[in-house]
Amino acid sequence: MPLIPEEPQIHESAQGPRATAAAGRPVPTPRPVPGPRSAASPRPGRPGPGPARPAPPPPRPSTHAENRSDQASGPQIQLIPAPADGAVDAAEEAVDLLLDTGRAPGDVLVLTTGEQHPWAAHELSFGEAAYWAQQDAREDVFFADAAAVARAAARPVVVVAVNGGSDEDIALRLPEAMKRASALLIVCGDPQRVSAALGAGV
Repeated sequence: MPLIPEEPQIHESAQGPRATAAAGRPVPTPRPVPGPRSAASPRPGRPGPGPARPAPPPPRPSTHAENRSDQASGPQIQLIPAPADGAVDAAEEAVDLLLDTGRAPGDVLVLTTGEQHPWAAHELSFGEAAYWAQQDAREDVFFADAAAVARAAARPVVVVAVNGGSDEDIALRLPEAMKRASALLIVCGDPQRVSAALGAGV
């Protein structure tokens, strides 16, 4: 009879190491973050790191664009509907989700079709040579103007924020952005403009 009360104590002591093993398990935290991002947070208005962000949604099947990429055996295309003035925010959220799910920062190129991303504008203030050297270093997400897409190196993931520009410009830039993406092209913008641009350029 005295053996029975002792068993829960054995259970409790066995639980201790299990808890520490579980606590020691979260290893996917270390992620290289470059100087400019930590010093002068290039994503204004975005809350700092923490559990506030919801889990990434399951990939949404994109309509025409994705079917076209299957036929051309190019990158997968994902469309995130966003107004022009919200396209940069949508692109930043897409980048955050990519990094949170294990994508290396150096795998991601972000292009804007309208106004420069604040990070690109900040880095260009130190000169073009230093700015483009960061692209070649491939240590972090690189932000560029879609007008300079010809100078941008290919990366596995290209995120395009359609935050301005004429329909003709967008029709020129999106196919070029698609050529730079070896695995995934994410376009944040008005779905009709994006579909028309991809239809004209593909």
